[in-house]
Amino acid sequence: MNNISFELNNTLSAKTAFTSCGCNRTPSSVHWLQDSQNENQAEEHGGGGLFLYAARNSVAVVLSERNGAPRVISSHSLHKDRVNCVRWLQKSTNSSQLCYFLSGGVDKALCLCKYHRKTREIESVCCFKDSQSSVICCDGLTLKSGQFLLASACGDSYVRIYQPDKDAEKALQSIKFGTGFILSLQLTFISATSVPMLACGGDDAKIHIFIQQAGQFVKAISLHGHEDWIRGLDFTTDDKGDMLLASCSQDCFVRIWRITESPNKVPDPSQNPSGEIKLKENVFVAEVNEKNVTFSVTVETVLYGHEGWVYGIHWHPKVLDASGTSRQPMKLLTASMDKTMIIWQPDADTGVWEERLRVGEVGGNTLGLYGCQFSAGGRTILAHGYHGAFTLWNLTTSSSGDEHWCRGIAVSGHFGDVTDIAWDPEGHFLLSTSFDQTTRLFAPWKETGNWYEMGRPQVHGYDLQCLAMLGRLSFASGADEKVVRVFQCPLNFLENLDKLCDAKISSELHQMKKEGRTMAEGASVPALGLSNKAVFADQPVDMYADKDVQPAANEQYTESSFRPLDLTVPPSEDNLLQNTLWPETQKLYGHGFEIFALAANPQGTILASACKATKPDYAGIILWDTKTWQQITTLYCHSLTVVQMAFSPVSGDRLLSVSRDRTWALHQFDYTSGAVDKLAATDKKTAVHSRIIWSCCWTPDEAFFLTASRDKKVIFWCRNEDSLGGGDQPAGLNGYGACSQATFSQSVTAVGVSYVLDSSRRYLLAAGLENGEITLCSWNKSEGLTQLHVLDTNMAHHLTVRKLIFRPNSNTSEGHTNNVVKLASCGQDHQVKLYDIMLTG
Repeated sequence: MNNISFELNNTLSAKTAFTSCGCNRTPSSVHWLQDSQNENQAEEHGGGGLFLYAARNSVAVVLSERNGAPRVISSHSLHKDRVNCVRWLQKSTNSSQLCYFLSGGVDKALCLCKYHRKTREIESVCCFKDSQSSVICCDGLTLKSGQFLLASACGDSYVRIYQPDKDAEKALQSIKFGTGFILSLQLTFISATSVPMLACGGDDAKIHIFIQQAGQFVKAISLHGHEDWIRGLDFTTDDKGDMLLASCSQDCFVRIWRITESPNKVPDPSQNPSGEIKLKENVFVAEVNEKNVTFSVTVETVLYGHEGWVYGIHWHPKVLDASGTSRQPMKLLTASMDKTMIIWQPDADTGVWEERLRVGEVGGNTLGLYGCQFSAGGRTILAHGYHGAFTLWNLTTSSSGDEHWCRGIAVSGHFGDVTDIAWDPEGHFLLSTSFDQTTRLFAPWKETGNWYEMGRPQVHGYDLQCLAMLGRLSFASGADEKVVRVFQCPLNFLENLDKLCDAKISSELHQMKKEGRTMAEGASVPALGLSNKAVFADQPVDMYADKDVQPAANEQYTESSFRPLDLTVPPSEDNLLQNTLWPETQKLYGHGFEIFALAANPQGTILASACKATKPDYAGIILWDTKTWQQITTLYCHSLTVVQMAFSPVSGDRLLSVSRDRTWALHQFDYTSGAVDKLAATDKKTAVHSRIIWSCCWTPDEAFFLTASRDKKVIFWCRNEDSLGGGDQPAGLNGYGACSQATFSQSVTAVGVSYVLDSSRRYLLAAGLENGEITLCSWNKSEGLTQLHVLDTNMAHHLTVRKLIFRPNSNTSEGHTNNVVKLASCGQDHQVKLYDIMLTG
């Protein structure tokens, strides 16, 4: 329930300011709300209203505003595993502020929820868990009685029918499809009646039509024509009253079927005993208002234009004409694995269906589109792809009255576990790394104040584990490889970032010019390469321009060529992939196994790196001089993998490290002599933690440091005079000891302390738990730890929190002057989140 403020013991309040997460890789994981209230909202905001999408185990609600760009306004953790499908339900209620939606997931659950427009809260209504396998797709209808009729297709070869008000535990009817699977289904009413009709498309390349008779769905007909799995179905009714069913398939074809009432036709079972459509026209009978009515089915058209599997299909929503009459535009949207969307429309004179618009991506390393949607009103089209990214296009009108489609801003995010985050030292932007093999940069767009993905500095070939900022214009990252890679911000990206986000980097540019350092214009990735190569202003844009050997026209792995951008809005997905890369400037070799942790001192002059280790010989921490990129020394103080490291935040002269071996170590630097000494360390005898230590951090005044562990404890450490127990201390601790500890309900996987103290001079602490919750606490030496509030799994994360880091104190409008502290978090739920914590005294 994001964007909802909570009062925290009258001392502070918190709200979610930003949520980023990629869309799940399933065809039915996006759905746009189509109702009059949503259309009014679309007109009011100049956008397309609300749409749902599946984000790992949760459902996210997005407000699409064409003038202000879309943003996630609410999310809710509904399932225990990945969500496969979401669907808004149209229901006439007394309150126009209430909407309902369905979601189904790998956890075998089908959930019905309601969304409150005004408060943006999501509330669970009921959940059906009688399936024996994953829910693949779902749909629902609102009956005349106001009750919902729901249908879901599952991996156990069943389609189940539910009616929540009758039985909230199990299905009213289960339809078995042998050993096959239904991959798409759609519920509708037979035209001008209240008789429900169900269409199911499966891996047998047939469309199975069922009609509800006497409370049970009975098979009416099967439609032949497709030659491969059917991946999408959508019903509509034209202005003549005929029903149109659109289907798409992995055979790359789209078919439109016309279903018409034919009172003079009587079906002849002897001509087609199987009930399958073999001829151009076939008929079936349904009981409507206690009378048998005959319907004919014909193939309206077969559309071919996509060169890959067609996964998504959606009819243009109904619109109101000048007289207020509802009419159905004959426009059909399809999306394919060939990375394109097509709008089909019949010719006004001949009636022949034609391709009227094709949009999408050319080149790049994406793998195609899964699903597509028209917005309410039909002036925006949206698709989502394999990499969790959205492609959005808006229909705009020029000053001369001409209409054309333009690429719009879309929400974006990681589609794998987010492993690490790091703030720009000035707090103007945030970097994140993920198992999706990308490093992403998020910043607030100054036009709206909303946060968006402004760059994708690294697109790699290995899962990324960690990162560290080396000043404002450089960072280092570590992945499942033995190399630490260092990146430098290019000039074109820097100019766009400063223009879009007011990042105030002019002083850094001036300093670089003063030192005579040159900046690359951008970066490109060679075919099958892992390194971002620098592109300079005098270098040809075409990477093959000066080469004798040219790539083949159908080359599978193409060069990702950089082209300078002059952005006025946040970059689109294709620009993020290709034109916001940072050039790689260094590779650091020295570790024997995969890099696992990185840290840099506040001055950005020393980088510490550690790798996975199963014995002390490999658990060393290598220190690097970032001016010469030479190794300073290797610190051997642990016996297993070093999980996290943190430099003291002001002086940067102490390095804290924690490990899987349940110990911590503290090293001190002498910047004058260059000496590095072990200041203190725990061992098996002196360790207070009984399980792996996951996280560590410093208080802003460097008086204390914290460790957080799987044993559910957060411990404050300090000098002996403030430590618990007092008296003599073991020699290895050198006067350090535990001065306070707190126990939480779950394993503590991340911990962070704010740079800003509250009104009582207490430290503000955030602890991330294994179940995804974030606990906000205050602490000082005399009073100990006080829990203020728990951000639950809907406001925080629904899987393990990986990192918590408070925004560095800056002079921005969100800084300490307005008593606002910003907290960033990331987790295994693929999400990056920002929270505004308001100190109210």
